[in-house]
Amino acid sequence: MHKDIRLHGMMGEQTEYFVMVVGNDAYQRYFFNIVQEEDQLRIFSPGNEMIISPEGISYQGNGGNFCEYMFGVDQPSSDLIKPEIINRLVMYGARSAGDGAVRFSDRTSGSETYDTIFFEGNAVCNYFYFVHSNLLSRKLKSQQEELVKRIGKTIKRSNAIGEERDDIIISELFPLLNDESSQLFVVKLINRHHREYRDLFRSFYFKNKKISDEDFGRLVALASTYNIDRYQQERIRIDAMYRSPANKRIVDEYRNILLTCNSKGEISNLDNARLTRLKTLSVRNKIPGALFYTLDEMLKKGRNLKKDQEPDYIAVTREILEGIFFREIEIESRIDRNDMLKLIQGKKKAMENRDHSYDQLMLDASKQCDEKIRDDADSSLLDGFSYVITYLDRFDTVSNLISQLAFMENVRVNEEMLRGLLEHKAAFDNLHEDCFQELFIRELFTNAYLGNFGRRKVKTLIEGLMAIEAHVSTIEELHLQLTGIDQEERIAIVLLEHVRDRIRNFYSKFTTKADQEALRREVIEELRTKKKITGDIPDHLFSETVFTIKKEAMYLHSLLPQIIAERNVRLREDFLENSGLDRFYVEELEREYFEKNGLDFEELYQIRKGLS
Repeated sequence: MHKDIRLHGMMGEQTEYFVMVVGNDAYQRYFFNIVQEEDQLRIFSPGNEMIISPEGISYQGNGGNFCEYMFGVDQPSSDLIKPEIINRLVMYGARSAGDGAVRFSDRTSGSETYDTIFFEGNAVCNYFYFVHSNLLSRKLKSQQEELVKRIGKTIKRSNAIGEERDDIIISELFPLLNDESSQLFVVKLINRHHREYRDLFRSFYFKNKKISDEDFGRLVALASTYNIDRYQQERIRIDAMYRSPANKRIVDEYRNILLTCNSKGEISNLDNARLTRLKTLSVRNKIPGALFYTLDEMLKKGRNLKKDQEPDYIAVTREILEGIFFREIEIESRIDRNDMLKLIQGKKKAMENRDHSYDQLMLDASKQCDEKIRDDADSSLLDGFSYVITYLDRFDTVSNLISQLAFMENVRVNEEMLRGLLEHKAAFDNLHEDCFQELFIRELFTNAYLGNFGRRKVKTLIEGLMAIEAHVSTIEELHLQLTGIDQEERIAIVLLEHVRDRIRNFYSKFTTKADQEALRREVIEELRTKKKITGDIPDHLFSETVFTIKKEAMYLHSLLPQIIAERNVRLREDFLENSGLDRFYVEELEREYFEKNGLDFEELYQIRKGLS
């Protein structure tokens, strides 16, 4: 049975290292020495050497480094198309050939700074390794090829690497060497500052899937204390958000569809419907859009867009942004209200198309503006660009809030948010009469997934804002109205769950008024006991709940089997339009029905095609 020896220490205040030496005779060999005057740790075996110093790590011999892929980083296409590959493996002296194969050489020595290691690899944890075995070939390039064949597949697929389970990593890799006299040397490097930032962000985000202003302030302070650059902060946050289980399921499905589209060279109508559906679900589940944008960028070839064509809204945006810099050559080209409206409409169109070239244009313009200001350009240049950014920020704020109000359950809006919305509405309407309605409201009411409560909340919001502008209502009154709808929605959700459960277990028949009254009394008593409600339940809510359950039963037992058997899309759509049930709710019923009966979900996708 193999044994292992472990060394643990620090290089400076930021980099923590663990050295593990594994072998049947690990205790009988010298494998390290410390150069005190240079503060270095040298790990060695015949033909191999690794030196850990305050600046970084240097190496010679065989081996390489590995780490868990962070979400959104560039990956070789061969890794990206295989979901089971979750780790990055770099072999010394290896390079990718033009035909996709990997070529090895005897030139394996090198060095890397800690900044490079945690930038190019994982931001928190990276592993380095080398192997001593008399069974390996003499030439280094042959040794590297043999090591890849023996342990490469396991390294690239092991969950233990991301979990930092060193004992499991050792137990997985060492037996694959097939040499009882061999030694496996593994060095783990931890960036303690990045780990602390990641753990703090996780603790905030995993709690309720959002970061409060106070929590964000703590993150900013920590990043400032440790001088963590913005790129590392962003990749750490995105990776942590992706690893929330609820997020990961939806994002992975989105990725898989894009991968399929990429292999076909196009996005079909059905594929696009699925992608759109997942994006809608992401809003309801508070999944950050950055996770989807990152995937879109990585797999944008799957869009099958011609490189020599540029959409009209991108061309107009580029034209307007370039005009900002004309004043340097004494051409006045201020952005007027009409230009600003075109930029906002372009952003809206780009979001609908998942086209991030718009954002890239803005980023390029921002960099160009900063560079010119740094080179002593007129400060009014910054004022012009700030005007653009302010309006685009307004658009993001309003769009996100109204989407949450429309599609998410139990969203509470406070008076401060309403005052902000009122200010944003005035700013948009200043660009063009009724601009706020055109940008955020009209198309929303045609969305098939807009539910009853979402429709009521948005309708109440826009009517309330207009009433406040007309001085016939107040922020406080609108807040009370929205709070009332929110409370009613909360009761309706709880009520539906408990009434359905009661009917399934105790009331097989609930058609008479007496049965319904008895059911109502028992449900109210149960909900009060469980402290789910404090007051009474409005009669209309209880009646609507019972009616919903009746429609649900009719759909599941009568209509849905017929729809599936006949692929009757028209019958399904007729039910959705006339039943009054939310499309989200019906689709969840369908999913449960297919899952319970072991049916092929592809049939369900085909039935839904073109309707979402």
